[in-house]
Amino acid sequence: MDWQNLIRELITLVVVIDPIGSIPIFLYATAHVPKHLHRSFALRAVLVAGVVLLAFLVGGQFLLESLGLRLGSFQVAGGLILFLFALTMIFGESKPEQEVASAERDHLAGAVFPLAMPSIASPGAMLAIVILTDNHSNPVSDQVITGALLVLVLLLTLILLLLASRIGRLIGVTGSSVISRVMGIVLATVAVDSTLGGLEALGLLDLANSESPLN
Repeated sequence: MDWQNLIRELITLVVVIDPIGSIPIFLYATAHVPKHLHRSFALRAVLVAGVVLLAFLVGGQFLLESLGLRLGSFQVAGGLILFLFALTMIFGESKPEQEVASAERDHLAGAVFPLAMPSIASPGAMLAIVILTDNHSNPVSDQVITGALLVLVLLLTLILLLLASRIGRLIGVTGSSVISRVMGIVLATVAVDSTLGGLEALGLLDLANSESPLN
C-alpha cells in the first residue's frame, strides 16, 4: 500500500467514524451519569465500537456474501437507521420509560447505545470497513494496515471523549445543545446521502445523469 492510499484510507476512516462528532453525543449520553463513571463510559463505548468494526473488517464481506446480500442494501438500511437517530438528536425526544429505567439500573448502558452504536461504529463506518478491506482486491497485508489505521482512529476518538467534559464546560449547556442539533442535521444529511448512494448501487437511481432542480 502506497502513501497516497494510506492517507486516503485514514481520511476515510476519520470521516465515517467522526471522532469530533461523537463529543456532543457523549455529552448528551452522559448528562445524567456520575462524573466518576465518565472515563469508564468512554472506554466501554470505544471498546464495543472497536470490537464491532474489527469484526466487520475480518468477516463483514464474507457474512454479506454468504447471506446473498448486496452492499447497496446494507447501505440503504444503514442510512435509514442513521436518519432515525439523527431525528432524536435534532428534536431532543425524551427516552421511553423502559429505556430510562434501564439507564437508571446501569449508568453505563448508554455507552453501547447511542455512543458505541450507531455513533462511533455507525452503519456507514461498517460499510466503509467492508469496502476498504475488499477480499477480492486487497491482500491480507493491506487489510492488516487498514486495521491498524482503524485502531489509530479509535484511539483518537477515545482521547477526545476523555476530554469531552472539559470541552463541555467551555461551551456550556446551550452550546452543547446547539452542537448536538447541528450534528444531528449533518448526520441526517449523511444518512440521506448514504440511502441515495445505496439506491444508486442497487440500480434504482441514476444520480450521475439526473438533472439538478436548481439548473
